[in-house]
Amino acid sequence: MVETRFSKFLQKLGFSRARHQYEPLERGELETLFDAQCELKAAEKDQTVVALPPKEASKCHREDLAKVFYVDLKNGLSEFSVTQRRLVHGWNEFVADNTEPMWKKYLDQFKNPLILLLLASALVSILTKEYEDAISIAMAVLIVVTVAFIQEYRSEKSLQELTKLVPPECNCIRGGKLQHLLARDLVPGDIVCLSIGDRIPADIRLTEVTDLLVDESSFTGEAEPCSKTDTPLTGEGDLTTLRNIVFMGTLVQYGKGQGVVIGTGERSQFGEVFKMMQAEETPKTPLQKNMDNLGKQLTLFSFCIIGIIMLTGWLQGKHLLSMFTIGVSLAVAAIPEGLPIVVMVTLVLGVLRMAKKQVIVKKLPIVETLGCCNVICSDKTGTLTANEMTVTQLVTSDGLHAEVSGIGYNGQGTVCLLPSKEIIKGFSNISVGKLVEAGCVANNAIIRKNTVMGQPTEGALIALAMKMDLSDIKDSYVREKEIPFSSEQKWMAVKCSPKNEEQEDIYFMKGAFEEVIRYCTMYNNGGIPLPLTPQQQSFCQQEEKKMGLLGLRVLALASGPELGKLTFLGLVGIIDPPRAGVKEAVQVLTESGVSVKMITGDALETALAIGRNIGLCNGKLKAMSGEEVESMEQNKLADHVGKVSVFFRTSPKHKLKIIKALQESGAIVAMTGDGVNDAVALKSADIGISMGQTGTDVSKEAANMILVDDDFSAIMNAVEEGKGIFHNIKNFVRFQLSTSISALSLITLSTMCNLPNPLNAMQILWINIIMDGPPAQSLGVEPVDKDTLRQPPRNVKDTILSRALILKILLSASVIISGTLFVFWKEIPENKASTPRTTTMTFTCFVFFDLFNALTCRSQTKLIFEIGFLRNHMFLYSVLGSILGQLAVIYIPPLQKIFQTENLGVLDLLLLTGLASSVFILSELLKICEKFCSRAKKAQTHHEDV
Repeated sequence: MVETRFSKFLQKLGFSRARHQYEPLERGELETLFDAQCELKAAEKDQTVVALPPKEASKCHREDLAKVFYVDLKNGLSEFSVTQRRLVHGWNEFVADNTEPMWKKYLDQFKNPLILLLLASALVSILTKEYEDAISIAMAVLIVVTVAFIQEYRSEKSLQELTKLVPPECNCIRGGKLQHLLARDLVPGDIVCLSIGDRIPADIRLTEVTDLLVDESSFTGEAEPCSKTDTPLTGEGDLTTLRNIVFMGTLVQYGKGQGVVIGTGERSQFGEVFKMMQAEETPKTPLQKNMDNLGKQLTLFSFCIIGIIMLTGWLQGKHLLSMFTIGVSLAVAAIPEGLPIVVMVTLVLGVLRMAKKQVIVKKLPIVETLGCCNVICSDKTGTLTANEMTVTQLVTSDGLHAEVSGIGYNGQGTVCLLPSKEIIKGFSNISVGKLVEAGCVANNAIIRKNTVMGQPTEGALIALAMKMDLSDIKDSYVREKEIPFSSEQKWMAVKCSPKNEEQEDIYFMKGAFEEVIRYCTMYNNGGIPLPLTPQQQSFCQQEEKKMGLLGLRVLALASGPELGKLTFLGLVGIIDPPRAGVKEAVQVLTESGVSVKMITGDALETALAIGRNIGLCNGKLKAMSGEEVESMEQNKLADHVGKVSVFFRTSPKHKLKIIKALQESGAIVAMTGDGVNDAVALKSADIGISMGQTGTDVSKEAANMILVDDDFSAIMNAVEEGKGIFHNIKNFVRFQLSTSISALSLITLSTMCNLPNPLNAMQILWINIIMDGPPAQSLGVEPVDKDTLRQPPRNVKDTILSRALILKILLSASVIISGTLFVFWKEIPENKASTPRTTTMTFTCFVFFDLFNALTCRSQTKLIFEIGFLRNHMFLYSVLGSILGQLAVIYIPPLQKIFQTENLGVLDLLLLTGLASSVFILSELLKICEKFCSRAKKAQTHHEDV
């Protein structure tokens, strides 16, 4: 625009070759030139404006702010200035950096070693012209990869969801006019007007304030709204102490204000959280690591088979290439291609079971991760507590104590006099009644549909009145005057006239004890005012200190005819109390070997009070501040962090550092939270758990799990489920590897001993169906054992193929091979020719061994009588189907032709059943021996300790 004007001026100012004279400019053109030069200077100024850090902005006076941002505080910015600044600062929004294309994300799923091994086996199947095997393996891989990709794609929305925090609209002064704009239009230097109910659209330095209270719980973790001021600050402090700054995404709860935008988009404090989230990568789950290790182990196992067979063939003088082909084919057959599908099915069923318990799991492997989680870090406000201020204790001026039950802004709960436990309603106790009346009348809050409109502290007093059937007492008075609360005077009072005209006007006051007591000359003693003696004042002061040490916010209440002649009524203790079921959940988790830690932005006293209340570390708490976390080196923090149970005054950076330190010390960490200040920690933890109802959009998307009902105790169900899933995967691996090793060894031994093949191709295919089909798959859906929650968390270094499991696999395989070879040797004719009876007996024997092996693989430690025959219905149906299928193969003529079988007698079946049951009996006896040894070891350890 400016350049266009200058081109016209240059034409006017052009040098005339003929006359060598300048052409004079007209008056209007001179003014235009001057305006253009001013605009150029203004544009240069606007483009030098930078976002101001909150700590620096908090120290600036109004005049300094106006100079820094080149803005008139009354008229705001001009549209020209806004345009120029937007060129530098961009829009007030977050842009997630999704540079990686979808196809690359999909291909990344194939990096899993087990998937690569399966693809290699499919390629070998094609080369050996086993096309059916190649197709089945490829289909299995595609199913697993696609499901995993869909899950990951859904979970990666966390950065995009931050945009929901930027409110769509705001009120802004531009060009001297109040305008209603989209929040994304704001630039540094804009003047924004705030009123009750507004969500703050950017980081703003306040310049005008009227009783402004801002809910910063999602940002700082503080349950109590923060009172704001417009005066410059002088002292040093963290972000939570900047009382003249309001931060993007927080909520105006009361009053109004106006201020200058000091930071937008990624240059705001929420922008810092956004950048931290971009830098964080979700760690691999222990199950994913275990599956990677299993893939490597199976690859090594496959190469060993190929090597042994080639060596044996070479020693026998056979052709190396043909021996290599046989070795590769056997190795491919040994790889359990059904394993990824079983793992996927097991995890999906776990997710569905969790959904029934009101827990949404967004990433499949996360379900199992909770099984080895040994530390749960939890935010306090909104997670362990309900973020609803509640009165829990009363002390009247004449020394009566009462406790209040019930949580939240409703009338549920009672007020009980101590120690008699007498329930008080109305004015049945005059001292308690008058105390509650004062709190209800000196109040501006309203409760509608269990939600407070106004200050949470005042909402707590209204809820207390509702519990005593005194919520309508306010209607008995007409308010004449109000002296509002201010941070300087620390009290508020109302002057009321009773609707009964015979009574005089009366003042009701509430506030800090040390301020309210100064206006009192009397104290209430059972409805009779008595002079307030120093002894009585000292008693009340001691009670106030006791309540303060319990982490309660203490309010004093008084009433009387004049402000200087009030009657002291007593004290109420208010706190954001723990959610129902949290204490019990913490106890169960602690008993099962899970350490629970609280990380909060709140003050030390409140954090310790809640910590003791919910039973953290059995009340033996060790606390650490956010400043201490920041000053400590990461390696020292990793050594120290395990001993601390309460972290207070923490910021998002501190929470991230604590999580990293715990992970460095070898812990598997779950993080629970509901605010934006928890989002980075939720994403970096091994398991991020968000609240469904009170949680912000950001916390829900950054988390892997969401507790729909905000029920902390639901974590116990998830831990139980996680432990059960890993056991089921191990059961499947044991069954499938013992079966496949048996089948391969049978064929290998017969080949090496120059015997006929004990099984034909169709029979091997049928065994493969049982090996990878319903009986095997049903092991993955075994219901969770109720004793699993009592077991300590699984060591993350434990592999699926542990030494104990390998021994059990080899033992089962040895029994199956020995039994099947015995039947084969018994049935083979003297000329060593394969007959239908020989193969039928050997084939049926192997299938029966398989089914008995599956039965004992249902649990690694418990006997079949302990877990019950009928508990896993899918297993029963699949085994019954396999038996009927096997009988059909033996007795139905068309199938006899296909499988080359013949009828067997009842005695044959009984012999095979008895022989095949040996694998089941031996495994069960091994479990009994293990139990006996385990008890003896525990008894010895206990004896040594004593």
